[in-house]
Amino acid sequence: MITPFTPLFSLIGGALIGLSAVGLMAMLGRVAGMTGIARGVIPPWTDGEQGWRLAFLVGAIIAPVILLVGGWGPVGFSVPAPLWSLPLSGVLAGIGTTYGNGCPSGHGICGLARLSPRSLAAVVTFMATAAITVFLSRHVFGG
Repeated sequence: MITPFTPLFSLIGGALIGLSAVGLMAMLGRVAGMTGIARGVIPPWTDGEQGWRLAFLVGAIIAPVILLVGGWGPVGFSVPAPLWSLPLSGVLAGIGTTYGNGCPSGHGICGLARLSPRSLAAVVTFMATAAITVFLSRHVFGG
């Protein structure tokens, strides 16, 4: 599967993600890790901060809808994997983020920016696992 090279859109998207992470840290002193934010809106609530967490998640859902309404059309993609593997992948990702105390967005964007050694270890683990998974799925299992 070939992915088109889109440097301008990638730069804009990365800048917006970085801006949201900096804004959340500056305004609330919180890390913009999607797993932690999502976990905070699922009962039982423990920190009393569901308002900003819910607003952040709603914004992440509404932003693409606004782009679609504005005429930016959906981004085409395909998933070259069997349907049965998708729930399994989600469960494995959930286990990984639980044991890793965060997800790639939290560790990779916010943790590395704060020079966190724990985040560096997590990102190296995520990237190595991703590289091994792609190699196995494309070259060993013929995906």
